[in-house]
Amino acid sequence: MRVLSSLLGRPKTLLLASALAGALTLTGCGGSDDEAEGQAQDGGPVSVSVGVIPILDVAPIYLGIEQGFFEKQGLELKMETAQGGAAIVPGVVSGQYQFGFSNTTSLLIAASQNLPLKVVTNGVNSTGEKGKDFGGIVVPQDSPIQTAADLAGKRVAVNTLKNINTTTTNKVVRDAGGDPSQISYTELPFPEIPAAVAGGDVDAGQVVEPFLTIAKQQGMREIASNFAQTDPNLNVGLYFTSQQYAGENAEVVQKFTSAMQESLKYANDNPEEAREVLSTYTEIEPAVQEAVTLPSWPEQIDTASVELLSQLALQDELLDAEPDLTKLLP
Repeated sequence: MRVLSSLLGRPKTLLLASALAGALTLTGCGGSDDEAEGQAQDGGPVSVSVGVIPILDVAPIYLGIEQGFFEKQGLELKMETAQGGAAIVPGVVSGQYQFGFSNTTSLLIAASQNLPLKVVTNGVNSTGEKGKDFGGIVVPQDSPIQTAADLAGKRVAVNTLKNINTTTTNKVVRDAGGDPSQISYTELPFPEIPAAVAGGDVDAGQVVEPFLTIAKQQGMREIASNFAQTDPNLNVGLYFTSQQYAGENAEVVQKFTSAMQESLKYANDNPEEAREVLSTYTEIEPAVQEAVTLPSWPEQIDTASVELLSQLALQDELLDAEPDLTKLLP
């Protein structure tokens, strides 16, 4: 299945699900007709809609479709790309999508606002290797900034304010002996960040692949790997549904979870196939596609790293209170 959105041409579609935080005020669960609830009418496969963004993180689900893992479970996936992650959480809550993908911090923010969500399976993790992860902080080659501590007092671009990329950047700055409260964050779409760094509009930028590779190919230096240095097993993203859908369609949720976990394992075991599938749902340039660093796709959720992200969000005042993870996680 080809998604028409371009990785390089549609900036808002490229925001990690961290862009969700600004749209988490929708309440209630909609979608009661059989088609919306994914009920097969003729004994055929159950059709479910999945809200995603066309980024590297979701390669396993497309690979799983190609490999027939969802078909084997009796599921037919309708992949729906959002104009940015902010639409996915309320889309799942309202019943527009039966499942969705989001970064972990956005789900924590949603849970703290009592939105009725339920994580069903893992999504994407850090590789755990500094300098070899799918997210990092870049500066111009001749910048005086050498370590994360040097970001204090500087202008740093992120794709979304007050979310996973700011909290993890704050963490690595703090750990390096700097004061993250002195950072001036600027919100820019990922595709615009390398140019802003190169042009001096900001002093540094936090980017994810493929923009991390693009920035390096333009001669920029990576001075910190904010995901890997926050936690080597950092759970960056998760797949989820609404509590209502999970309660009414437990068998469908279990089948989706099983197929998704098989897809995650296959992607981890076959990285070149995961790399190749990118061209089926993005328009990433071949040279960049070959060079990008793929994330890690473990089958299981790293609960400890989710708890750490919750604590960091609380420390940075993204949350008023730590959410009940037993209600959010499987």
